Amino acid sequence: MGVSCMAVAAEHPLAVAAAATNAELQEFLTDCQRSAVSEAVVETMDKLGKPLGINAIHPITGEPIPIWVANFVLISYGTGAVMVVPAHDQRDYEFATKYDLPIKQVVAAGASSECDVADAAFVKKGVLVNSGKYDGLTSADAFNAIATDLEAAGCGERQTNYRLRDWLISRQRYWGAPIPVINNGDQQLAVPDADLPVQLPENVELDGSGSPLARLPEFFETVDPITGAPAIRETDTFDTFMESSWYYARYCCPDNADAMLDERAKYWLPVDLYIGGIEHAILHLLYARFYHKVMRDEGLVSCDEPFTRLLTQGMVLKDGAKMSKSKGNTVDPEQLINEYGADTVRLFVMFAAPPEQSLEWSDDGVQGAFRFLRRLWTRTHEHIAAGVPAGSFQHEDLNPAQKDLRRIVHTTVTKVSDDIGRRYTFNTAIAAVMELMNSLNKYPVNDAVDRLLVQEALEKAVLMLSPIVPHICHQLWAVLGHDAAIANERWPEVDPKAMVADTVQVVVQVNGKLRSRIEVPADANKDALKAAALADENVRRFIGDSELRKVIVVPGKLVNVVI
Repeated sequence: MGVSCMAVAAEHPLAVAAAATNAELQEFLTDCQRSAVSEAVVETMDKLGKPLGINAIHPITGEPIPIWVANFVLISYGTGAVMVVPAHDQRDYEFATKYDLPIKQVVAAGASSECDVADAAFVKKGVLVNSGKYDGLTSADAFNAIATDLEAAGCGERQTNYRLRDWLISRQRYWGAPIPVINNGDQQLAVPDADLPVQLPENVELDGSGSPLARLPEFFETVDPITGAPAIRETDTFDTFMESSWYYARYCCPDNADAMLDERAKYWLPVDLYIGGIEHAILHLLYARFYHKVMRDEGLVSCDEPFTRLLTQGMVLKDGAKMSKSKGNTVDPEQLINEYGADTVRLFVMFAAPPEQSLEWSDDGVQGAFRFLRRLWTRTHEHIAAGVPAGSFQHEDLNPAQKDLRRIVHTTVTKVSDDIGRRYTFNTAIAAVMELMNSLNKYPVNDAVDRLLVQEALEKAVLMLSPIVPHICHQLWAVLGHDAAIANERWPEVDPKAMVADTVQVVVQVNGKLRSRIEVPADANKDALKAAALADENVRRFIGDSELRKVIVVPGKLVNVVI
């Protein structure tokens, strides 16, 4: 369906056999073999091909499909002989364009062929077109329908192919867990359980000339555990991925020599949150799951999965490129720490971007973080200059401005708690505390109650920032009059009464255009809202002598006067 040719990898036996009778094709194959390169290069190199002069028969339509030998087919994909779909694979598209092969669109974004494949292949899933009885089916439905027809015709069957490759776990080095294998000629034997673990020798000299284990007869000379004949111990060690794929489980009960099934491991596993860099964590997660499921099957752990949730951290960029020692575009944090302090660097890194996204480094951003911490420090010391306020207050006795400040403080605690505890969006948590400090800096302090409210606001701001900038918060917590270290304090609690607003701001429109905003009691009914809107001086000015046709009231949000 929509296939113009079958491409065969240059090294495929069918291609070699068919081309052997043609000198020109034989020369082409020789050139392809000489230029054999990695698959990564094959995917992007210039497309070359020759027709074999023979056809394959399409298993559904019965149409003849010309067979070409080509240099861009990946031998690891399928058998090396693949159907070419020029309209829906970019590499196939480039090959067909170069050799003027038909490009037939069989998948479209919608129910028609409106997608243009004149400039590039359409590689998304969609709806089938130009496909006979399969027209109108989605890609998923068409996959099942075509597979069913092929099975019924005896042309094939469904198979699941895993693109997994062997994992090279050995390293020729000293550091690593020894591979517990004994080599006796062509036979490899496992080290008996009674002789485990195989321990690394400590009398080694690391001179950079390869693994020292291969030069230590006292380590590699051993005996066959079955016959007692001389044998050679394996000197390769495991890749560090092997060790790092299960340490999280061992941490739970390191003193249990038998297994990891005691109550501590059952309590701590699976790990609640796995945090790793985006270039590392995905593969390591795969390895750890392999290892964990083996340990589960061996009865060493009781849970099925090693981790409950994954958070992949983005990369740090400089001028749009990934920081790299080879590129010479790294930033030395020690220099910044010496100039601005560790807290400033931490604050900038966490504020610049969500943790899962890449972070663009900015020297100006570091200075901005420093200025915010300096304002926090200054505001706290200005407040304490008159001493730590004493006494207490009742929320019900506060005036509207004081209640509004408390509402801002406690809604900020609610937001920051969610940002850090559930969403892991530390940048928005920091932004919320910055907004709180802006409101606090504008708040006029007129009496003792105001000072108590500012004390509460500063304490909660410092507590919320303490996991991010611990050093300055440790100092400010003491300045605010506390003897215990802030690291031992509980997370700030929310006062539900402070979250309830006594008044709300309602938008007033005249004929759909904004004309005023009014403060009304939060529990005001429709009649009260209508009366308050019509009594507003600016609204009355726009109404003038016009006749009221109707008044639309949305409680708590808006009033629209239609004249």
